[in-house]
Amino acid sequence: MLDYKLKIGVLPIRRCIKEPPKRIGMFQSDYAVENKNITLEHLRGLYEDKNTAFVDIEWLNEEGLLRLDSDCDRVAEYFKEQKIDALFIVNCNFGEESCAGLVAKKLGLPTLLWGPRDRLFTDGQRFTDTQCGLFAMSKQLKRYGVAFSYIENCDITAPAFDEGLRRFFGVACMVKNFKNIRILEIGARLKPFKSIMYNELELCERFGIDVVSINLVEAMNELGGIFENEKEKLLPRVCEIREKFDCSDTDGQTLLKLAAAAEYFERLSKTYNSNIIGTDCWSGFALGFGIAPCMAMSILAENDIHITCEGDIHMAITNILLLCASRGKESVIQGEFTSHHPDNDNAELLWHCGSFPVRYAEGEKPPLVNAKPSFRLKDGEYTIARFQAEGGKYYLFADKFNSCDGPSTWGTYVWAEFKDLPALERKLIEGPYIHHMSEIPGDYTDYLKEFIRYTDGIEYDCIDK
Repeated sequence: MLDYKLKIGVLPIRRCIKEPPKRIGMFQSDYAVENKNITLEHLRGLYEDKNTAFVDIEWLNEEGLLRLDSDCDRVAEYFKEQKIDALFIVNCNFGEESCAGLVAKKLGLPTLLWGPRDRLFTDGQRFTDTQCGLFAMSKQLKRYGVAFSYIENCDITAPAFDEGLRRFFGVACMVKNFKNIRILEIGARLKPFKSIMYNELELCERFGIDVVSINLVEAMNELGGIFENEKEKLLPRVCEIREKFDCSDTDGQTLLKLAAAAEYFERLSKTYNSNIIGTDCWSGFALGFGIAPCMAMSILAENDIHITCEGDIHMAITNILLLCASRGKESVIQGEFTSHHPDNDNAELLWHCGSFPVRYAEGEKPPLVNAKPSFRLKDGEYTIARFQAEGGKYYLFADKFNSCDGPSTWGTYVWAEFKDLPALERKLIEGPYIHHMSEIPGDYTDYLKEFIRYTDGIEYDCIDK
Protein backbone atom coordinates (compact mmCIF):
# COMPACT_ATOMS: atom_id res chain seq x y z
CA MET A 1 0.00 0.00 0.00
CA LEU A 2 1.09 3.55 -0.62
CA ASP A 3 1.51 6.02 2.23
CA TYR A 4 -0.32 9.28 1.53
CA LYS A 5 0.24 10.74 4.99
CA LEU A 6 2.47 13.80 5.30
CA LYS A 7 3.96 15.53 8.30
CA ILE A 8 5.09 19.02 7.34
CA GLY A 9 7.61 20.94 9.43
CA VAL A 10 6.68 24.63 9.44
CA LEU A 11 9.73 26.86 9.89
CA PRO A 12 8.83 30.55 10.41
CA ILE A 13 11.86 32.85 10.33
CA ARG A 14 12.36 36.54 11.14
CA ARG A 15 15.27 38.96 10.91
CA CYS A 16 17.63 39.00 13.89
CA ILE A 17 18.15 42.58 15.06
CA LYS A 18 20.42 43.20 18.05
CA GLU A 19 18.54 46.15 19.50
CA PRO A 20 17.06 45.71 23.00
CA PRO A 21 14.49 45.54 24.33
CA LYS A 22 12.35 45.55 21.18
CA ARG A 23 12.86 47.17 17.82
CA ILE A 24 10.21 49.64 16.65
CA GLY A 25 9.65 50.23 12.94
CA MET A 26 11.57 48.34 10.26
CA PHE A 27 11.68 44.56 11.00
CA GLN A 28 9.61 45.09 14.15
CA SER A 29 9.09 41.56 15.49
CA ASP A 30 5.39 42.08 16.26
CA TYR A 31 4.59 41.98 12.57
CA ALA A 32 6.64 38.83 12.03
CA VAL A 33 4.81 37.12 14.90
CA GLU A 34 1.51 38.20 13.40
CA ASN A 35 2.47 36.74 10.02
CA LYS A 36 3.47 33.49 11.71
CA ASN A 37 0.23 33.24 13.67
CA ILE A 38 -1.91 33.93 10.60
CA THR A 39 0.01 31.30 8.63
CA LEU A 40 -0.29 28.55 11.24
CA GLU A 41 -3.97 29.26 11.79
CA HIS A 42 -4.61 29.16 8.04
CA LEU A 43 -2.66 25.93 7.54
CA ARG A 44 -4.38 24.10 10.37
CA GLY A 45 -7.80 25.45 9.53
CA LEU A 46 -7.82 24.61 5.82
CA TYR A 47 -5.22 21.92 5.19
CA GLU A 48 -4.85 19.75 8.29
CA ASP A 49 -6.70 16.45 7.90
CA LYS A 50 -6.25 12.72 8.47
CA ASN A 51 -3.38 12.66 5.97
CA THR A 52 -1.77 16.03 6.72
CA ALA A 53 -0.21 17.27 9.96
CA PHE A 54 1.89 20.34 10.72
CA VAL A 55 4.77 20.56 13.18
CA ASP A 56 5.64 24.06 14.46
CA ILE A 57 8.48 25.49 16.58
CA GLU A 58 6.37 27.23 19.22
CA TRP A 59 8.59 25.59 21.85
CA LEU A 60 11.72 27.41 20.64
CA ASN A 61 11.10 30.83 22.18
CA GLU A 62 8.29 33.20 23.17
CA GLU A 63 7.78 34.22 19.53
CA GLY A 64 7.83 30.76 17.96
CA LEU A 65 10.21 32.14 15.32
CA LEU A 66 13.73 31.11 14.30
CA ARG A 67 16.19 34.01 14.11
CA LEU A 68 19.52 32.74 15.50
CA ASP A 69 22.07 30.51 13.75
CA SER A 70 22.79 28.95 17.13
CA ASP A 71 19.25 27.52 17.24
CA CYS A 72 19.40 25.85 13.83
CA ASP A 73 20.80 22.53 15.05
CA ARG A 74 18.11 22.27 17.75
CA VAL A 75 15.35 23.01 15.26
CA ALA A 76 16.69 20.51 12.71
CA GLU A 77 17.03 17.78 15.34
CA TYR A 78 13.51 18.44 16.58
CA PHE A 79 12.10 18.09 13.09
CA LYS A 80 14.04 14.84 12.67
CA GLU A 81 12.63 13.52 15.95
CA GLN A 82 9.14 14.40 14.73
CA LYS A 83 9.89 12.48 11.49
CA ILE A 84 8.66 15.19 9.18
CA ASP A 85 8.39 14.39 5.47
CA ALA A 86 8.91 17.92 4.14
CA LEU A 87 9.91 21.41 5.26
CA PHE A 88 7.90 24.60 4.74
CA ILE A 89 9.99 27.76 5.26
CA VAL A 90 7.78 30.77 6.01
CA ASN A 91 9.64 34.06 5.73
CA CYS A 92 7.82 36.31 8.19
CA ASN A 93 9.74 39.50 7.42
CA PHE A 94 13.17 39.92 5.79
CA GLY A 95 14.19 36.74 7.58
CA GLU A 96 17.61 35.13 8.04
CA GLU A 97 18.90 33.39 4.93
CA SER A 98 21.58 31.58 6.91
CA CYS A 99 18.95 29.98 9.17
CA ALA A 100 16.86 28.87 6.21
CA GLY A 101 19.86 27.31 4.51
CA LEU A 102 21.29 25.59 7.58
CA VAL A 103 18.07 23.86 8.65
CA ALA A 104 17.10 22.83 5.12
CA LYS A 105 20.58 21.45 4.44
CA LYS A 106 20.59 19.37 7.62
CA LEU A 107 17.17 17.87 6.86
CA GLY A 108 17.66 17.05 3.17
CA LEU A 109 13.90 16.93 2.58
CA PRO A 110 11.59 18.47 -0.01
CA THR A 111 11.51 22.14 0.91
CA LEU A 112 8.94 24.84 0.17
CA LEU A 113 9.79 28.55 0.36
CA TRP A 114 7.16 31.27 0.71
CA GLY A 115 6.51 34.54 2.45
CA PRO A 116 3.35 36.67 2.75
CA ARG A 117 3.06 39.71 0.52
CA ASP A 118 4.19 42.99 2.06
CA ARG A 119 1.05 45.02 2.76
CA LEU A 120 2.07 47.39 5.57
CA PHE A 121 3.09 50.87 4.44
CA THR A 122 2.30 53.40 7.18
CA ASP A 123 3.50 57.01 7.16
CA GLY A 124 6.28 56.11 4.77
CA GLN A 125 7.44 53.23 6.94
CA ARG A 126 7.89 49.59 5.84
CA PHE A 127 7.87 46.81 8.44
CA THR A 128 8.63 43.50 6.74
CA ASP A 129 10.36 43.53 3.30
CA THR A 130 9.46 39.85 3.03
CA GLN A 131 9.97 39.60 -0.71
CA CYS A 132 13.48 40.98 -0.47
CA GLY A 133 14.34 38.33 2.10
CA LEU A 134 12.96 35.58 -0.14
CA PHE A 135 15.50 36.46 -2.82
CA ALA A 136 18.29 36.12 -0.27
CA MET A 137 16.95 32.84 1.14
CA SER A 138 16.63 31.26 -2.29
CA LYS A 139 20.30 31.90 -3.04
CA GLN A 140 21.43 30.38 0.23
CA LEU A 141 19.34 27.28 -0.43
CA LYS A 142 20.90 26.95 -3.88
CA ARG A 143 24.42 27.38 -2.53
CA TYR A 144 23.81 24.61 -0.01
CA GLY A 145 22.54 22.36 -2.79
CA VAL A 146 19.01 22.25 -1.35
CA ALA A 147 16.33 21.38 -3.89
CA PHE A 148 13.30 23.53 -3.17
CA SER A 149 9.89 24.59 -4.43
CA TYR A 150 8.59 28.13 -4.37
CA ILE A 151 5.24 29.85 -4.04
CA GLU A 152 5.34 33.37 -5.37
CA ASN A 153 5.24 36.16 -2.80
CA CYS A 154 1.47 36.45 -2.37
CA ASP A 155 -1.30 36.76 0.19
CA ILE A 156 -2.09 33.56 2.04
CA THR A 157 -5.65 33.74 0.70
CA ALA A 158 -4.50 34.02 -2.94
CA PRO A 159 -5.23 31.14 -5.35
CA ALA A 160 -1.48 30.93 -6.04
CA PHE A 161 -0.86 29.95 -2.41
CA ASP A 162 -3.49 27.22 -2.42
CA GLU A 163 -2.34 25.83 -5.76
CA GLY A 164 1.33 25.93 -4.79
CA LEU A 165 0.79 24.33 -1.40
CA ARG A 166 -1.32 21.49 -2.75
CA ARG A 167 1.20 20.90 -5.51
CA PHE A 168 4.00 20.74 -2.94
CA PHE A 169 2.04 18.25 -0.86
CA GLY A 170 1.60 16.05 -3.93
CA VAL A 171 5.29 16.32 -4.80
CA ALA A 172 6.35 15.53 -1.23
CA CYS A 173 4.09 12.47 -1.29
CA MET A 174 5.67 11.35 -4.58
CA VAL A 175 9.18 11.77 -3.19
CA LYS A 176 8.32 9.91 0.02
CA ASN A 177 6.88 6.89 -1.78
CA PHE A 178 9.33 6.80 -4.69
CA LYS A 179 12.12 6.05 -2.22
CA ASN A 180 10.28 2.94 -1.02
CA ILE A 181 8.66 1.45 -4.12
CA ARG A 182 7.95 -2.28 -3.90
CA ILE A 183 6.35 -3.84 -6.99
CA LEU A 184 4.91 -7.35 -7.02
CA GLU A 185 5.43 -8.91 -10.46
CA ILE A 186 3.28 -11.93 -11.33
CA GLY A 187 4.56 -13.94 -14.27
CA ALA A 188 7.21 -13.12 -16.84
CA ARG A 189 7.06 -10.57 -19.64
CA LEU A 190 4.58 -11.54 -22.33
CA LYS A 191 6.48 -13.09 -25.26
CA PRO A 192 5.37 -10.65 -27.99
CA PHE A 193 5.71 -7.56 -25.78
CA LYS A 194 9.33 -6.53 -26.31
CA SER A 195 8.29 -2.93 -25.76
CA ILE A 196 7.79 -3.39 -22.00
CA MET A 197 11.32 -4.64 -21.28
CA TYR A 198 12.96 -3.08 -18.22
CA ASN A 199 16.20 -3.31 -16.24
CA GLU A 200 15.40 -4.63 -12.76
CA LEU A 201 18.97 -4.32 -11.48
CA GLU A 202 19.26 -0.73 -12.64
CA LEU A 203 15.95 0.25 -11.05
CA CYS A 204 17.15 -1.21 -7.77
CA GLU A 205 20.63 0.31 -7.81
CA ARG A 206 19.62 3.77 -9.01
CA PHE A 207 16.29 4.34 -7.32
CA GLY A 208 15.95 1.61 -4.70
CA ILE A 209 12.93 0.13 -6.48
CA ASP A 210 12.29 -3.44 -5.32
CA VAL A 211 10.61 -5.85 -7.74
CA VAL A 212 9.34 -9.07 -6.13
CA SER A 213 8.62 -11.85 -8.62
CA ILE A 214 5.88 -14.48 -8.29
CA ASN A 215 5.99 -17.53 -10.57
CA LEU A 216 2.82 -17.78 -12.66
CA VAL A 217 2.38 -21.49 -11.86
CA GLU A 218 2.56 -20.71 -8.15
CA ALA A 219 0.04 -17.91 -8.66
CA MET A 220 -2.37 -20.21 -10.50
CA ASN A 221 -2.12 -22.83 -7.76
CA GLU A 222 -2.98 -20.32 -5.03
CA LEU A 223 -5.74 -18.77 -7.10
CA GLY A 224 -7.22 -22.16 -7.90
CA GLY A 225 -7.17 -23.06 -4.22
CA ILE A 226 -9.16 -19.95 -3.32
CA PHE A 227 -11.71 -20.70 -6.02
CA GLU A 228 -12.11 -24.38 -5.12
CA ASN A 229 -12.03 -24.16 -1.34
CA GLU A 230 -13.42 -20.76 -0.33
CA LYS A 231 -16.61 -20.32 -2.33
CA GLU A 232 -18.65 -19.26 0.71
CA LYS A 233 -16.11 -16.59 1.61
CA LEU A 234 -16.25 -15.27 -1.95
CA LEU A 235 -20.00 -14.61 -1.94
CA PRO A 236 -19.70 -11.06 -0.49
CA ARG A 237 -17.32 -10.21 -3.31
CA VAL A 238 -19.76 -11.63 -5.83
CA CYS A 239 -22.44 -9.36 -4.36
CA GLU A 240 -20.09 -6.38 -4.72
CA ILE A 241 -19.47 -7.25 -8.37
CA ARG A 242 -23.21 -7.50 -9.01
CA GLU A 243 -23.74 -4.11 -7.34
CA LYS A 244 -21.21 -2.37 -9.55
CA PHE A 245 -21.68 -4.16 -12.87
CA ASP A 246 -24.46 -5.45 -15.07
CA CYS A 247 -23.75 -9.18 -14.84
CA SER A 248 -26.73 -10.41 -16.85
CA ASP A 249 -24.44 -12.12 -19.39
CA THR A 250 -22.07 -13.59 -16.80
CA ASP A 251 -22.77 -16.97 -15.17
CA GLY A 252 -22.33 -17.77 -11.48
CA GLN A 253 -19.13 -19.79 -11.85
CA THR A 254 -17.46 -17.01 -13.78
CA LEU A 255 -18.49 -14.50 -11.13
CA LEU A 256 -16.92 -16.73 -8.48
CA LYS A 257 -13.71 -16.81 -10.51
CA LEU A 258 -13.73 -13.03 -10.80
CA ALA A 259 -14.26 -12.78 -7.04
CA ALA A 260 -11.43 -15.26 -6.43
CA ALA A 261 -9.07 -13.14 -8.56
CA ALA A 262 -9.94 -10.01 -6.57
CA GLU A 263 -9.44 -11.88 -3.29
CA TYR A 264 -6.11 -13.28 -4.47
CA PHE A 265 -4.70 -9.91 -5.49
CA GLU A 266 -5.78 -8.28 -2.25
CA ARG A 267 -4.13 -11.01 -0.18
CA LEU A 268 -0.94 -10.80 -2.21
CA SER A 269 -0.74 -7.05 -1.75
CA LYS A 270 -0.94 -7.44 2.03
CA THR A 271 1.31 -10.51 2.25
CA TYR A 272 4.18 -8.90 0.37
CA ASN A 273 3.50 -5.33 1.54
CA SER A 274 3.67 -4.17 -2.05
CA ASN A 275 2.76 -0.72 -3.34
CA ILE A 276 1.42 -2.01 -6.64
CA ILE A 277 1.08 -5.23 -8.63
CA GLY A 278 2.15 -5.83 -12.22
CA THR A 279 0.67 -8.99 -13.66
CA ASP A 280 0.41 -11.21 -16.66
CA CYS A 281 -3.23 -10.93 -17.68
CA TRP A 282 -4.69 -12.03 -21.02
CA SER A 283 -2.08 -14.71 -21.80
CA GLY A 284 -0.89 -17.07 -19.06
CA PHE A 285 -3.38 -15.85 -16.47
CA ALA A 286 -6.33 -16.38 -18.78
CA LEU A 287 -5.03 -19.76 -19.95
CA GLY A 288 -4.34 -20.96 -16.41
CA PHE A 289 -7.53 -19.77 -14.75
CA GLY A 290 -10.01 -19.29 -17.54
CA ILE A 291 -10.55 -15.54 -17.10
CA ALA A 292 -8.52 -12.34 -17.44
CA PRO A 293 -8.11 -10.28 -14.24
CA CYS A 294 -9.45 -7.02 -15.73
CA MET A 295 -12.49 -6.86 -13.44
CA ALA A 296 -10.30 -7.26 -10.35
CA MET A 297 -8.17 -4.35 -11.56
CA SER A 298 -11.29 -2.25 -12.09
CA ILE A 299 -12.89 -2.92 -8.71
CA LEU A 300 -9.86 -3.13 -6.40
CA ALA A 301 -8.72 0.38 -7.30
CA GLU A 302 -11.43 1.65 -4.95
CA ASN A 303 -9.64 -0.16 -2.10
CA ASP A 304 -6.30 1.46 -3.04
CA ILE A 305 -5.04 -1.83 -4.44
CA HIS A 306 -3.66 -1.10 -7.88
CA ILE A 307 -2.81 -3.66 -10.53
CA THR A 308 -0.89 -2.88 -13.71
CA CYS A 309 -1.76 -4.56 -17.00
CA GLU A 310 0.50 -6.85 -18.99
CA GLY A 311 3.37 -6.86 -16.50
CA ASP A 312 4.48 -3.36 -17.51
CA ILE A 313 6.82 -2.34 -14.68
CA HIS A 314 7.54 1.12 -16.07
CA MET A 315 3.79 1.71 -16.16
CA ALA A 316 3.52 0.50 -12.57
CA ILE A 317 6.06 3.15 -11.53
CA THR A 318 4.15 5.80 -13.47
CA ASN A 319 0.94 4.72 -11.76
CA ILE A 320 2.54 5.14 -8.34
CA LEU A 321 3.68 8.66 -9.16
CA LEU A 322 0.22 9.70 -10.33
CA LEU A 323 -1.49 8.14 -7.32
CA CYS A 324 0.86 10.01 -5.00
CA ALA A 325 0.40 13.27 -6.88
CA SER A 326 -3.31 13.04 -6.06
CA ARG A 327 -2.46 11.68 -2.59
CA GLY A 328 -4.82 8.77 -3.15
CA LYS A 329 -7.83 10.91 -3.94
CA GLU A 330 -7.95 9.53 -7.48
CA SER A 331 -7.29 6.18 -9.16
CA VAL A 332 -5.10 5.57 -12.18
CA ILE A 333 -6.32 4.61 -15.63
CA GLN A 334 -4.28 2.51 -18.04
CA GLY A 335 -5.31 3.64 -21.50
CA GLU A 336 -2.94 2.85 -24.34
CA PHE A 337 -2.64 4.76 -27.61
CA THR A 338 -4.72 2.67 -29.98
CA SER A 339 -6.03 4.56 -33.01
CA HIS A 340 -6.73 8.01 -34.39
CA HIS A 341 -10.21 9.47 -34.16
CA PRO A 342 -11.87 9.04 -37.59
CA ASP A 343 -12.74 12.75 -37.83
CA ASN A 344 -10.85 14.72 -35.17
CA ASP A 345 -7.16 15.15 -36.06
CA ASN A 346 -6.22 15.91 -32.45
CA ALA A 347 -8.12 13.02 -30.85
CA GLU A 348 -6.92 9.52 -30.01
CA LEU A 349 -8.52 6.37 -28.64
CA LEU A 350 -7.03 5.47 -25.25
CA TRP A 351 -8.14 1.92 -24.56
CA HIS A 352 -7.56 -1.27 -22.63
CA CYS A 353 -9.40 -4.58 -22.36
CA GLY A 354 -11.31 -3.72 -19.18
CA SER A 355 -8.96 -2.43 -16.51
CA PHE A 356 -10.26 1.14 -16.02
CA PRO A 357 -11.53 1.84 -12.48
CA VAL A 358 -15.30 1.38 -12.40
CA ARG A 359 -15.63 4.56 -10.33
CA TYR A 360 -14.94 6.53 -13.53
CA ALA A 361 -17.45 4.74 -15.73
CA GLU A 362 -19.90 6.84 -17.68
CA GLY A 363 -23.36 5.99 -16.40
CA GLU A 364 -24.27 3.37 -13.81
CA LYS A 365 -23.59 -0.38 -13.69
CA PRO A 366 -21.57 -0.89 -16.87
CA PRO A 367 -21.80 -4.39 -18.35
CA LEU A 368 -19.37 -7.25 -18.05
CA VAL A 369 -18.67 -8.49 -21.57
CA ASN A 370 -16.76 -11.78 -21.74
CA ALA A 371 -16.14 -11.33 -18.00
CA LYS A 372 -14.46 -7.94 -18.57
CA PRO A 373 -15.77 -4.44 -17.79
CA SER A 374 -16.90 -2.53 -20.84
CA PHE A 375 -17.54 1.21 -20.59
CA ARG A 376 -16.59 4.68 -21.74
CA LEU A 377 -14.71 6.89 -19.31
CA LYS A 378 -16.66 9.82 -17.87
CA ASP A 379 -15.93 13.24 -19.35
CA GLY A 380 -13.28 15.52 -17.90
CA GLU A 381 -9.69 16.74 -17.97
CA TYR A 382 -6.97 14.13 -17.48
CA THR A 383 -3.21 13.97 -17.05
CA ILE A 384 -1.31 11.41 -19.13
CA ALA A 385 2.20 10.25 -18.20
CA ARG A 386 4.89 7.65 -18.80
CA PHE A 387 8.09 6.73 -16.92
CA GLN A 388 10.49 5.15 -19.39
CA ALA A 389 14.12 4.09 -19.84
CA GLU A 390 16.29 4.13 -22.93
CA GLY A 391 20.03 3.70 -23.26
CA GLY A 392 20.57 3.80 -19.51
CA LYS A 393 18.71 7.11 -19.13
CA TYR A 394 15.32 7.60 -17.48
CA TYR A 395 12.57 9.96 -18.53
CA LEU A 396 9.20 11.09 -17.20
CA PHE A 397 6.82 12.38 -19.84
CA ALA A 398 3.61 14.26 -19.04
CA ASP A 399 0.80 15.91 -20.97
CA LYS A 400 -2.93 16.49 -20.53
CA PHE A 401 -6.12 16.08 -22.53
CA ASN A 402 -9.87 16.53 -22.42
CA SER A 403 -12.31 13.76 -23.25
CA CYS A 404 -14.33 14.18 -26.43
CA ASP A 405 -17.02 12.43 -28.45
CA GLY A 406 -16.10 9.48 -30.62
CA PRO A 407 -17.31 6.10 -31.87
CA SER A 408 -18.27 3.54 -29.24
CA THR A 409 -16.17 0.41 -28.91
CA TRP A 410 -15.67 -2.54 -26.58
CA GLY A 411 -13.48 -2.71 -23.49
CA THR A 412 -12.76 0.36 -21.37
CA TYR A 413 -11.87 3.49 -23.29
CA VAL A 414 -11.90 7.25 -23.72
CA TRP A 415 -11.52 9.47 -26.77
CA ALA A 416 -8.80 11.95 -25.78
CA GLU A 417 -8.44 15.34 -27.45
CA PHE A 418 -4.93 16.80 -27.21
CA LYS A 419 -3.58 20.23 -28.01
CA ASP A 420 -1.31 18.80 -30.72
CA LEU A 421 -1.74 15.09 -31.33
CA PRO A 422 0.63 14.90 -34.33
CA ALA A 423 3.44 16.33 -32.18
CA LEU A 424 2.56 13.90 -29.39
CA GLU A 425 2.52 10.97 -31.81
CA ARG A 426 5.95 11.96 -33.07
CA LYS A 427 7.19 12.30 -29.48
CA LEU A 428 6.17 8.71 -28.76
CA ILE A 429 7.54 7.35 -32.03
CA GLU A 430 10.89 9.13 -31.95
CA GLY A 431 11.34 9.19 -28.17
CA PRO A 432 11.77 6.34 -25.70
CA TYR A 433 8.07 6.01 -24.90
CA ILE A 434 5.77 3.15 -25.80
CA HIS A 435 2.04 3.18 -26.47
CA HIS A 436 1.20 2.20 -22.88
CA MET A 437 0.25 5.30 -20.91
CA SER A 438 -1.13 6.10 -17.46
CA GLU A 439 -3.89 8.64 -16.88
CA ILE A 440 -5.54 10.28 -13.89
CA PRO A 441 -8.36 12.83 -13.55
CA GLY A 442 -7.12 16.41 -13.17
CA ASP A 443 -4.04 18.32 -14.25
CA TYR A 444 -0.92 17.08 -12.46
CA THR A 445 1.64 17.96 -15.14
CA ASP A 446 3.26 20.63 -12.95
CA TYR A 447 3.42 18.16 -10.06
CA LEU A 448 5.37 15.68 -12.17
CA LYS A 449 7.71 18.38 -13.43
CA GLU A 450 8.42 19.59 -9.90
CA PHE A 451 8.97 16.03 -8.64
CA ILE A 452 12.01 15.77 -10.91
CA ARG A 453 13.74 18.53 -8.89
CA TYR A 454 14.01 16.11 -6.00
CA THR A 455 14.99 12.99 -7.92
CA ASP A 456 18.40 12.52 -9.50
CA GLY A 457 18.67 10.50 -12.68
CA ILE A 458 15.29 11.28 -14.26
CA GLU A 459 14.68 13.86 -16.98
CA TYR A 460 11.30 15.54 -17.32
CA ASP A 461 9.86 15.56 -20.82
CA CYS A 462 6.87 17.19 -22.48
CA ILE A 463 5.60 18.14 -25.91
CA ASP A 464 7.43 21.48 -25.87
CA LYS A 465 10.85 19.92 -25.25
